[in-house]
Amino acid sequence: MSNRQERRAARAQGELDTAGFLQVAARFIDVANRENRKIPATDLHLAFLWAASRYNAHVAKAVLQVDDHEAFVEHMVKQYTEMLRQNLADPELDPPAGSA
Repeated sequence: MSNRQERRAARAQGELDTAGFLQVAARFIDVANRENRKIPATDLHLAFLWAASRYNAHVAKAVLQVDDHEAFVEHMVKQYTEMLRQNLADPELDPPAGSA
């Protein structure tokens, strides 16, 4: 089986490779951009952060059945910190020249 066939088979079973992960994330960003037409980004980003924490708490308790909540929180904080640092370093997110 080729790598492409393996990726398609994995996706068919609900597994996310990097491309699939980024596609799912892009759909959430699209929702944020639509909502941002009416809601200031300074309010919206906190709503999305709260929603992410709510969903992650559900996954921890109902899906993973995590016993040590504090260890899970520490793990998630480390993951979020790394993701935020990567995105802050991304020059594609820089405002256009002269827009400030």
